[in-house]
Amino acid sequence: MSKSASCPERSGPELITPPSIHERRRNLQTLKETLARHEKALIRALEEDLGKSRFESYATEIGFLYGEINYALKHLRRWMRVKRIPTPLVMWPSRSRVLPVPVGRVFIIAPWNYPVQLQIAPLVAALAAGNSAVLKPSELTPSVADAIAALIGDAFPDETVTTVLGDGRELVPALIKEEHFDHIFFTGSVEVGRIIGVMAAERHIPVTLELGGKSPAVVHKDAEISSAAKRIAFGKILNAGQTCVAPDYLLVHREVEQSLIDEIARVWGEFFPSGALQSSDYGSMVNQKRYETVAAMLADGEILAGGRTDGQSLKIEPTMIRVTRPDSPLLAQEIFGPILPVIPYETLDEAAEELARRPKPLAFYLFTRSREVKECLLSRVPFGGGCVNDTVMHLVNPALPFGGLGPSGNGSYHGKAGFDAMSHYKSIVTTPTWFNLPLKFPPYREGAYKLLHRIFS
Repeated sequence: MSKSASCPERSGPELITPPSIHERRRNLQTLKETLARHEKALIRALEEDLGKSRFESYATEIGFLYGEINYALKHLRRWMRVKRIPTPLVMWPSRSRVLPVPVGRVFIIAPWNYPVQLQIAPLVAALAAGNSAVLKPSELTPSVADAIAALIGDAFPDETVTTVLGDGRELVPALIKEEHFDHIFFTGSVEVGRIIGVMAAERHIPVTLELGGKSPAVVHKDAEISSAAKRIAFGKILNAGQTCVAPDYLLVHREVEQSLIDEIARVWGEFFPSGALQSSDYGSMVNQKRYETVAAMLADGEILAGGRTDGQSLKIEPTMIRVTRPDSPLLAQEIFGPILPVIPYETLDEAAEELARRPKPLAFYLFTRSREVKECLLSRVPFGGGCVNDTVMHLVNPALPFGGLGPSGNGSYHGKAGFDAMSHYKSIVTTPTWFNLPLKFPPYREGAYKLLHRIFS
């Protein structure tokens, strides 16, 4: 291109200048400032829909988003940088580079369990990567859906970000079929994720699927029991167990089984001195149907601690349970509630076999002081992400990619991983005009073939 030539800002729908770093920073800063203005309304909506305390709402939803936005603002320039790639000698004097560009228009479908965080965190990635977005909050948390629509309407014009409200069972298939999307980001159940994936495949739309599954916590006989109990107890009571990375079942070495059960029960009592059902620090099931589904699971085993329910407040006490039948739903499906089945094991091989019976989980938690045990299980067990001697906390670090594999998800986000998920990386080779490699062009002589064979073999 000559020095006098200029790139047209817009020439048809497919030629659009990507947002500059300044525009992207401005969008992220606008989101952060608008989030601050709507903070109280969001906390109030979370209490109305899920019974969340102010502390939990801020820690797991709103404060989490400030961390994501701040991290993106800090690292955006480096993420956007054109990357020089080594070029083989046979391509001399060409140069290679990779250029990150926006994918275009992103459809972000959020679930009801963390309805603010799981709607806005993918939006942070989409805006950092220079995309526009359409948001679909869950209709099962209507107060939060309205609060998000108000926040987005206050922050952005419709062509940058817009929110659609309504029944997802009807609205989502219609939007995927009728609208143009360049990427779909879905967080939710395995079953619905499979349906979304099929619909996207029919339109050749790339997807990121953040799903769930039965995430285990393994406590070996050498674990520090008091610490393990407190961290497992905490991971299970967050959002009343309605967390995709909550410990879904507990595999514990038989030597420490009873001491761990006793300690978790004691810790839950310490968390809620007047009882979980009366505590404002403990949430409720999202609706009557979910309450009845989870409460029915209490009949599928021997209750070791907890087990009380309150149909008026839709609360279920944190509960440990020993499963008494192999076909129990407690072992077959993600519980998504405050029930923790306990399964004892004798050897690491037995634990590994028990883990292998279930699909690859979104999260894995291992409690041990042994390097050998850690290396054994971390290498043998397939999972999305996890912790050693803790639960849930791997989500807090925005520098760590978050995502599943197989039935627990496809693709990752948070921090740089989210930017990558929402970007297309253009591979570009630039070749000077002053030199042409003679052997590249016909007629092909025997000497050229021998030289080529020597270079590549």
